[in-house]
Amino acid sequence: DLGTISTTVPKSMANSLMDTRAISYSGCAAQIFSFFFFISAEYYLLTVMAYDRYVAICRPLHYGTLMGSTACVKMAAVAWVSGFLHALLHTANTFSIPLCQGNTVDQFFCEIPQILKLSCSDSYLGEVGLLVVSVCLSFGCFIFIVLSYMQIFTAVLRIPSEQGWHKAFSTCLPHLAVVSLFISTGFFAYLKPPSISSPALDLVVAVLYSVV
Repeated sequence: DLGTISTTVPKSMANSLMDTRAISYSGCAAQIFSFFFFISAEYYLLTVMAYDRYVAICRPLHYGTLMGSTACVKMAAVAWVSGFLHALLHTANTFSIPLCQGNTVDQFFCEIPQILKLSCSDSYLGEVGLLVVSVCLSFGCFIFIVLSYMQIFTAVLRIPSEQGWHKAFSTCLPHLAVVSLFISTGFFAYLKPPSISSPALDLVVAVLYSVV
């Protein structure tokens, strides 16, 4: 969370205070790489957290085996490495596209859909395809999270104690709320049709998935 916000908000605040919207080409590339790295790693870690909650509530006797320190380190490492590769692929692909529609990005940070609007050929379709693959992968993780929580809620409803219900739901619902907000606004930002795109709408959606 801290990494994602630190990638976009400080530069935006500095530009606002200095009454400018400038960012260098290399700065924009670094911002896209850092943003995708942190936000991808965060999403994979949120998926791991859903699995952790599933094991803790549905298979408590196996928790020590399935979620031991070695398993946690491996899953965290996979999340961070996947985030790095994801960010590297998108950044390299985006900045290999020739741009000829000016140099103004209608957003408070360098966002790939806004940069693709500046492309001057069909070469941007490769990055669009890559974004679609990424969204499908993200949707697969989301389905995994939803199925995990369905199992969790089924197990929780079997708990006879109201205190047990409260403890389980207070642990799971905040995580589910964060994932739902992140996924819904992120999907909308990257998959919405151009016909309903507007600077104000793009700004609100970007703030929701990248800051809130």
